[in-house]
Amino acid sequence: MRVNHAGEIAAQALYHGQALAARSGATRELLLKAAREESDHLAWCETRLRELDSRPSLLNPLWYAGSLAIGAFAGALGDRWNLAFLAETERQVEEHLSGHLEALPAADERTRAVVAAMRDDEAKHRASALGLGAAELPPAAKAAMRLASRVMTTVAYRI
Repeated sequence: MRVNHAGEIAAQALYHGQALAARSGATRELLLKAAREESDHLAWCETRLRELDSRPSLLNPLWYAGSLAIGAFAGALGDRWNLAFLAETERQVEEHLSGHLEALPAADERTRAVVAAMRDDEAKHRASALGLGAAELPPAAKAAMRLASRVMTTVAYRI
């Protein structure tokens, strides 16, 4: 759950950074709406961490700052690429959450419900970005995003 919490911290910052640089009102609104929904996810993760007698990552300020900068950079590329970054981020998060659901014990219904609800929201964000005209990111960009995500999740799990 700590990894999911760190991911929600990063997602909020990412979408805030992207919204700062968005050129169209529709793109900005989509990003701000996604950030608000990530706030809900963050609250769910915080609650679940407390219930599990665990703690958030000690590096959350780093995840936030780095993601804000990445989001602003993505936004500066223009709305089609900004939306492409949103769509790919959400696709990768959906994949991560699906894997998390497969690994969770069936008896942990509370965590499974939180993770499933988050995954459903991420799919909606991706669909909205595609509906607004997201470009397709090059494979190298997708691979770089996947690598950055793996670094964050591995470190957040431990620290």
